[in-house]
Amino acid sequence: MRVIAGSARSLPLKTPPGEATRPTTDKIKETLFNILAPQIPGAVFLDLFSGSGGIGIEALSRGASKCVFVENDPKAISCIEANLRFTKLEDRALVVRGNIPGAINTLAAHRQTFDIVYIDPPYREGLEEETLRALVSSGLAGTDTLIIVEASRENGLSFLAGAGLELIREKIYKTNKHCFLKIK
Repeated sequence: MRVIAGSARSLPLKTPPGEATRPTTDKIKETLFNILAPQIPGAVFLDLFSGSGGIGIEALSRGASKCVFVENDPKAISCIEANLRFTKLEDRALVVRGNIPGAINTLAAHRQTFDIVYIDPPYREGLEEETLRALVSSGLAGTDTLIIVEASRENGLSFLAGAGLELIREKIYKTNKHCFLKIK
């Protein structure tokens, strides 16, 4: 796994040991950031379920002004911090340790808002709905915020309308997909 483009281009990134995280492949990451390219420069980015931090680091490398990484696993947090130091991007990053609902509440208490929110929960655990509902009610995302959910290809998001969200684009890959959402 590596940084695809920007100031940290081609630098390799560490991944946490074990199978607790599932890093997004370089090919899928490149496709995602080709879609996001016009919106990244200057954006405030939120990376939920950060894992190794590869997505948020890619955003910073491509010109995002700030990225908040939220992760609960101590090994993954150490990995994110090491990757930020190695890529020299730590000055525009904040790593928050905690579960998603708690971290969303903490960020909301600081009245932080985000331009882009990336959510990559463990597949098949049903965390998408809880996370999206907490995000919508928190005020961290507004009607201009782009929300991206990485999910398994089979995962349906039938709850979106009831949660006040609208699917504006879907990019399907071999085993997973990116769902691009906006708040209604």
